[in-house]
Amino acid sequence: MDTRTRTQLLALFAAGTVLFAAGCDQRNASTSSTPPTTADKMANATNKAGDKMANAAEKTGDKVDDAALTAKVKTALMAEPGLRSLAIDVDTRDNIVTLNGTVDSQEKKQRAMQVAQGVEGVKSVSDNLVVKAS
Repeated sequence: MDTRTRTQLLALFAAGTVLFAAGCDQRNASTSSTPPTTADKMANATNKAGDKMANAAEKTGDKVDDAALTAKVKTALMAEPGLRSLAIDVDTRDNIVTLNGTVDSQEKKQRAMQVAQGVEGVKSVSDNLVVKAS
């Protein structure tokens, strides 16, 4: 099962959990002072589980987004004629891209930074590129 399908199923489960809990949460005034029923306890546990699953899905989605962004930046660098032959590593965390590696000149270093910054979704670019002495 791919990540997108898994995330969609998780969201569907969370929505079902909320609907279930909403239905179980309706009480009249005469029962408000009674201790929680098994159904109430189950609804609370289900809500908590749904919240945890939604948070986990969000974190998973962030990792997928970072991986996709890394792929986009690598593709953009490979499409650039002066940069495609260089070994530039791309790492992404929270939409912040880090470029690592060695380039031939200061101009290529600056161009790699510009290309990475130009990719949609990149918040910022961290430069760990080294210009090798000629």
